[in-house]
Amino acid sequence: MHLRTGPISFLHSYINPTLLSSALCEQTQRALHACSAASCSSFSSSISLCFRFFLISMAVSVDPLVVGRVIGDVVDMFVPTVNMSVYFGSKHVTNGCDIKPSLAVSPPKVTFSGHPGELYTLVMTDPDAPSPSEPSMREWVHWILADIPGGTNPIRGKEILPYVGPRPPVGIHRYILVLFQQKAPMVLVEQPPTRAHFNTRYFAAQLDLGLPVSTVYFNAQKEPANRRR
Repeated sequence: MHLRTGPISFLHSYINPTLLSSALCEQTQRALHACSAASCSSFSSSISLCFRFFLISMAVSVDPLVVGRVIGDVVDMFVPTVNMSVYFGSKHVTNGCDIKPSLAVSPPKVTFSGHPGELYTLVMTDPDAPSPSEPSMREWVHWILADIPGGTNPIRGKEILPYVGPRPPVGIHRYILVLFQQKAPMVLVEQPPTRAHFNTRYFAAQLDLGLPVSTVYFNAQKEPANRRR
């Protein structure tokens, strides 16, 4: 069976290159072109090959969140379906990167693909407050926005809780931006009574948001006074 039909179409429909690292994306695309030009002796073997690439795509998207314990501490396992881009100034946020608190005083610039006509909710939390070794205030919520139209940015949404930048008192803290797709506009969302002891899972369950569609996180630690800018 020729791979240009059937299996290769299946693979292209599931792999989102924008969710892959640039290096693996290039390798995957080369492999896909090779598959398209080749013939396969059986339908089952071609499906097996396609499924392997599908697993690679999902693993690359999710693995940093597993290694960083974002999946587990804050959210459950999910399949990313939206590409989210986060910048503090000119600094692009990639999973596990370091951001100086002085660079994150103002809200980040967030854009995401999403689906036209759909609405999204964005939450930013710190699961390591006040200390990663004793996170007795887990989670500390830094930002909540709702009713963000797909394919736009948080400015177009409704701010439920104003942004507060990272203020890690001790240790290296994770700051996690979680994006959910809404099933309907938010009629009434009350501001949390306190930023401490927030629970992203509970928040999502209460608003019937389901699993995240995208998540990005960065690390930050307290800066020495003479290095703050």
